[in-house]
This record gives sequence, structure tokens and C-alpha cells, in this order.
Amino acid sequence: MFKNIIKAAKSLLLILLIFFFYNLFTILFFRFINPASTAFIHQNIENPFSSILSYSDINYKPVSVENISVYLPLAVIASEDQKFFDHFGFDFEQIEKAMKENTYKKRKRGASTISMQVAKNLFLWSERNLIRKGFEAYYTLLIELFWSKKRIIETYLNVAEMGKGIYGAHSASRIYYMNSPIKLTVTESAAIASILPNPKKRNPAKPGRYVLSRREDIIKQMNLLGGKNYIIEQLK
Repeated sequence: MFKNIIKAAKSLLLILLIFFFYNLFTILFFRFINPASTAFIHQNIENPFSSILSYSDINYKPVSVENISVYLPLAVIASEDQKFFDHFGFDFEQIEKAMKENTYKKRKRGASTISMQVAKNLFLWSERNLIRKGFEAYYTLLIELFWSKKRIIETYLNVAEMGKGIYGAHSASRIYYMNSPIKLTVTESAAIASILPNPKKRNPAKPGRYVLSRREDIIKQMNLLGGKNYIIEQLK
């Protein structure tokens, strides 16, 4: 009996080691190479049991952060994760606030950092449960350990869903503003950031009352962070 337990433990350890080194290789690979697709994109692809999107509906083309206006990373950081350059993947203050608010609010509040969102978009699925959250924390730690903050924000700007079938800054700028991402203005960048909580139902180029209000608030936060000079300094 004892020998069987030892044998099972060794087998489990071997599986865990293989899983870890496979993930480590993948993380290191994506540190330098943009992914051809993501788990989140595949989840939204049409299959025999659902009709959401097909491959022809997907607009996704990764570009380097140098080819994206500095206002867009500034906007998403101001909107999504203002402590991005200071934390190690987790904003525990926001997590604690979210846990307290979610005990009495019907509309649940998230506390995902940009790093956590990159981990989810690249490797995981969208449903919220403890198993996914556990894997999300695991991949977030690996990303923070082996990627620079510049690479994390660059990947986020490339893989984030910014509309129905629209992923990343290149596709969003081309479709919404018929321009290259390097030419996005302050207002356009803030408008794109403003739709990220629900990108399938909102259009930054045709903003409604909510997007207009949120866009102006994000611009204020961008200025409070230090504006263009702040993000240029952080991305050096």
C-alpha cells in the first residue's frame, strides 16, 4: 500500500514538472514572439454548438508597442490598473475592496490587473470560478517573473478584446478610426479604453452617454498620472 502511494506521488510529481516546464517554455517563447492567436479568441470562434464568430470575422494583428501611440497604454493603465508599474501582478488593495463590495452588491466588481488579464486572455477561459482564478494567478506569476512590464503592456494592447471580433490596438484603430495605431490621439485612446468593460456592445467611434462620460474621466486620470511623459519614462 505504502509503495503504491509513493509510486503515485512520484507519477504526480513528474506530471507537475512536465506541466511546469512546458508552461515555462511557452512563457519564454511568448516573451519574444507574438502569439498567432489566444485561448480567448478561440473561445469566441464559431463551432457546431454555437454561432458567435468564425475565423473570417476575427481581426487580430499584433504590433510592437513602438508602433502604438503612447496615449493608448497610458489610457488603459489609467482606466484598468494604475499601479501596473508598481505591483507584481496583483493589486491586493483592489482585491480586498472588490471582495468587500461583492458581499453586498449584485453587480460583481472585478480586481484583475493588466497582468492577470494577459494571463487569462492568452491561456484560459472567460468563466469565473476558483479553478480558473487559480490558474490565472499561476500564469500571472510566471509572466511577471519572466517578462518585462513593457512586454506585458505590449501583449495586453495586442490581445485585449476591443469590439466584436476586434482584438488589439492595430485592429481597433483601423476599424474605428481608419488610421494606424501610432496615430491614435488622446481622445481616441481614452475612448477605446472606455469600452473595455463591455467591448462587444460599445463603439468608441460612436460614443453614447456612458462612453463619453467614462472617456472624459479616463483623460483626467491620464493627466493625473503624469500624461505622455509618464508613460514614455516607464516604457524606456
